[in-house]
Amino acid sequence: MTRVLNQCALLATMGSIGLLLGAFVFQEIFGFEPCTLCIWQRWPHAVIPCIYFFSIVLPHQIWFLTGSLVMVISSLLAGYHAGVEQDWWEGLASCSTSDMGLSAEMIIDFSEEISTVMCDEIVWSFLNLSMAGWNAVLSLFLASLWILAFRKYRDTKQ
Repeated sequence: MTRVLNQCALLATMGSIGLLLGAFVFQEIFGFEPCTLCIWQRWPHAVIPCIYFFSIVLPHQIWFLTGSLVMVISSLLAGYHAGVEQDWWEGLASCSTSDMGLSAEMIIDFSEEISTVMCDEIVWSFLNLSMAGWNAVLSLFLASLWILAFRKYRDTKQ
């Protein structure tokens, strides 16, 4: 039982690390600069290794529930971003093509380069899902692994 528990939590943690590394590969190797929502989506995956560490050092079911909650938040952020990309709803004013937050002075002043990455533009997709869409789906899968780890932990304590 404990072995399955550790494997679920470890697999979920490795998944988050893999998604985070994938984001950096797309950015640094392929040159896809992240938008504001892309950066926000990275934070939950960066927190997961800490949660896994605490689940080993201080075993308690709260860590597994926290891991699942963090992955649900990741999925919600990614789902929101995917919806912005599909024009299902408005995105952040700071990174949408509808309102780039530019003043008249900034438009006239050509000395400063404007490098805002738009949140509502799909820069890469696979099987009709953008990176945000894949993050939403995979984060839900990782949340289910954390929930499975929680259930296995709870079963061993009863």
